[in-house]
Amino acid sequence: MELSHLALVCAAIAFSSIFVVSQAGITSTHVRVSEPSEEMPLETFPPPAGYNAPEQVHITQRDHAGRGMIISWVTPLNEDGSNVVTYWIASSDGSDNKSVIATTSSYRYFDYTSGYLHHATIKELETIQLHDPSKSRSRCSYTFGIIGDLGQTYASNQTLYNNMSNPKGQTVLFAGDLSYADDHPNHDQRKWDSYGRFVEPSAAYQPWIWVAGNHEIDYAQSIGEIQPFKPYKNRYHVPYKASQSTSPLWYISTLVLNQTSLGLHHHKYTPQNSWLQDELKKVNRSETPWLIVLVHAPWYNSNNYHYMEGESMRVTFEPWFVENKVDIVFAGHVHAYERSVRISNIHYNITDGMSTLVKDQNAPIYITIGDGGNIEGIANR
Repeated sequence: MELSHLALVCAAIAFSSIFVVSQAGITSTHVRVSEPSEEMPLETFPPPAGYNAPEQVHITQRDHAGRGMIISWVTPLNEDGSNVVTYWIASSDGSDNKSVIATTSSYRYFDYTSGYLHHATIKELETIQLHDPSKSRSRCSYTFGIIGDLGQTYASNQTLYNNMSNPKGQTVLFAGDLSYADDHPNHDQRKWDSYGRFVEPSAAYQPWIWVAGNHEIDYAQSIGEIQPFKPYKNRYHVPYKASQSTSPLWYISTLVLNQTSLGLHHHKYTPQNSWLQDELKKVNRSETPWLIVLVHAPWYNSNNYHYMEGESMRVTFEPWFVENKVDIVFAGHVHAYERSVRISNIHYNITDGMSTLVKDQNAPIYITIGDGGNIEGIANR
């Protein structure tokens, strides 16, 4: 998708409501087949050759201004030098290089022990001017891919490389549900490793902006794993502290929210609720004319899959989205594609059941993009 200078809000959310569906027709030569795709075996993505070779490299934007980057990677051993990133100005001969030391950790999950997970933050990078200074910032273009519910099937592979085939792509906005390790016995953590190797050809070169989905919870009381999001939060660091957030599950770099945790973080008087209200007020629309929200599960959804799951969050947050004129809300979760007109339902009253869905030019367009190709197949009812 190509848009002008943008801000993004990413969130893991869910909801649906009935609305008129416009059959806009097929706009691509690619149509996802209805049958679930076969998952690529672990052997498809072996560890890289070489002693203590870094792998599963991925980067994400460190701040809203684009002057920083978080670099993450994995090594089998924690030896001297394996936690260092060296970088330099691209146009130089490398003699002016700098280095930064990563934080390093590992985690255990049931019978699995991870490799060493390194996360390095690079600050004060030089920015490249992408727009003509004689033109308004709102006229400069920025091209990004959007993927949701990717998994690691042969259909997932088709999705990833279709995205990578666009030479204009600068970023990927990821609407949640990454490895689908939890679809395997004991949440097979090797699938997190194979997923990291699978997406590395893109994620190591373009910042991916992550949203946590329900498949990232990895809560499994039956095997003694009661810390939600343990693999995800250990493997994928995001810039939540740079946006004064109290949790890596909601942040702005972009702006990311969360609904899929075991507690309800979006209700009134909760940290995410207060934080979002404050952040939306800070957006300068003369500098950031496009305001985009990324969520995991859709608020508006005509599929019977995951229908009405995010109603409580919609009731809380939708009035703010309309008030602050959010442009687009992207979601995954439902394994389908669907797009709405600008609609709102902000007069809902749970006491008398009043619920009025109307066209609203101040409301966002809602786009579901959860057909990334995962093992569970598409939603088609």
